[in-house]
Amino acid sequence: MSEPDQALCAWAEKVTLKISEMGPADVDALRAADLSDNAISDAAQVIAFFNYINRIAESLGVDLEPEMPPRD
Repeated sequence: MSEPDQALCAWAEKVTLKISEMGPADVDALRAADLSDNAISDAAQVIAFFNYINRIAESLGVDLEPEMPPRD
């Protein structure tokens, strides 16, 4: 995986799992990996959407895709 992709994946994981630990240095690291502000904004929107929809689905017990295995 390229350096920008690695940085973006690490950032997405931190946004998802450790949001209280996020700070300006995290975005600076993405810029240092040659990601533009537009690319960072686009990624933030996608990450936020997936986190939102996953939380809604999990909290309501909704299977969003017909091919998903049944819930335990």
